[in-house]
Amino acid sequence: MAKQQQKLQIIPLGGLGEIGKNMTVIRYEDEMIVIDAGLMFPDEDMLGVDIVIPDITYLLENKDAIKAIILTHGHEDHIGALPFVLKQISVPVYGTRLTLGILEGRLKESGVDSSNLHAVMQGDIINAGVFSVGFIRVNHSIPDAVGLSIRTPLGMIVHTGDFKLDYTPIDGKMTDFRRFSDLGNKGVLVLMADSTNAEVEGHTQSESTVGQAFDKAFHSARQRIIVATFSSNVHRIQQVIDTAVRYKRKVAILGRSMENVVSISLELGYIHAPEGIIINIDEINNYPMNKIVIITTGSQGEPMSALTRMSQSDHKKVGIVPDDTVIISATPIPGNEKLVAKTIDNLMKLGAHVIYGRSEGIHVSGHASREELKLMHNLVRPKFFIPVHGEYHHLVKHAQLAKELGMPKENIFIGENGQILEFTRDKGVVGGRVTAGMVMVDGLGVGDVGNIVLRDRKQLSQDGILIVVVAMDARNGRIISGPDIVSRGFVYVRESEELMTGARQKVEQALAAAEGQRIPEWSVIKTNVRDALGRYLYEKTRRRPMILPIVMEM
Repeated sequence: MAKQQQKLQIIPLGGLGEIGKNMTVIRYEDEMIVIDAGLMFPDEDMLGVDIVIPDITYLLENKDAIKAIILTHGHEDHIGALPFVLKQISVPVYGTRLTLGILEGRLKESGVDSSNLHAVMQGDIINAGVFSVGFIRVNHSIPDAVGLSIRTPLGMIVHTGDFKLDYTPIDGKMTDFRRFSDLGNKGVLVLMADSTNAEVEGHTQSESTVGQAFDKAFHSARQRIIVATFSSNVHRIQQVIDTAVRYKRKVAILGRSMENVVSISLELGYIHAPEGIIINIDEINNYPMNKIVIITTGSQGEPMSALTRMSQSDHKKVGIVPDDTVIISATPIPGNEKLVAKTIDNLMKLGAHVIYGRSEGIHVSGHASREELKLMHNLVRPKFFIPVHGEYHHLVKHAQLAKELGMPKENIFIGENGQILEFTRDKGVVGGRVTAGMVMVDGLGVGDVGNIVLRDRKQLSQDGILIVVVAMDARNGRIISGPDIVSRGFVYVRESEELMTGARQKVEQALAAAEGQRIPEWSVIKTNVRDALGRYLYEKTRRRPMILPIVMEM
């Protein structure tokens, strides 16, 4: 009997058909490694939810098979779920120094042990079970980003991570074209490549062009300068500091995540600042306004961020004054456009000069555009291709690009989270599914908010709630007191007395049916109240508030 051909499995648990919560499993027989473990920020309809992480049921079911977690870089959409994952799974974690430096801070905040973190350098190769993983230097909007070469018993997988091809990077370290080319010359079974900018023609601009825009803005600024950017964009922060030095301004850091990343980056040597240039935020009043630069969080209009609170005159330490120059060095993440626009409006109302938008040159993407993706494909020349890191339309565009470059259609796999993509040396197929999806984190609760809770929150946010309280005799169903009706978010009771009187009458009629019953059916009584009151209120208001009957047995 012929031995069954072994298969290599690639199983995305997050990051396909969405921006964020990137997580992928590579499996061969009973051994697997995990690439990245990121979070995603909630959609507008996820009311009250703080963050979203991947469903790791499949990892928990296969705990003993996991040999390592491999990290490509230190952005939240690639490492943000690790505090939750490492609470439940003890496994070695490999990443570059800055990636682990940022992660260690997150783990400490969550009370998670960080003794299993192992730092690697770009160019290193580590062994994890049957897998051999190489770390390849790439450019991105955070230093120390890597692509991965994953040697398996069936062939080589190349994972680009998030990348761009920057010919003039801030730290002078270019994407390692030679390594990708060498891998292509030796033969690559599967390429997994970043699709975020697959719809964008041409090349992504170099990060160094932002420095020129900063110089122009600093030159024309008459008073204080406030720069909002992502806390993880270390190269951008370095350019702000460099420009501040040229214009003899002191730099203050504002926002908890910004302070953490700058502190780690200074300590590890990823940010360089002359002695005395960075001052404490409490010291800014000791200097003239035109000698100060503040680097802050809030480029996405996040409600609790420093810039948003400044725009609402609600920050304890910094207030916006006329002639402040505010530079928003980021583009809004899809879904955040209204928040960012509101912040800009509020800043302008306070008299600030606000510089924002890609046309101003104060932000460039960290992801490869179409011409760079073409170069990556031509360097690696894979047999099979899986577009990753992007919404569905990004994945489709990247797949079309691969087809234009000559790859057979049957060798391109547009996957979904939870799909098992199986490969032999000669063939690739979709081989089934594993559990995958979203786990919502709300406060300290992980996964206790689901679709039903969100549906209730949505209804409450739209039409409010009516609480009906009544005390009834348990023996004969007679009303002892009430009904009392409490309205929250539905109508203002004092101005709706007629409506409330009618509502009480409807409740009393519904309750009358229970009178005389020897053993009242409380669930039926509650349903009758809910139905009768719901019909009445919809007739009168065309609204459907949540109705919560509370029947107390006396």
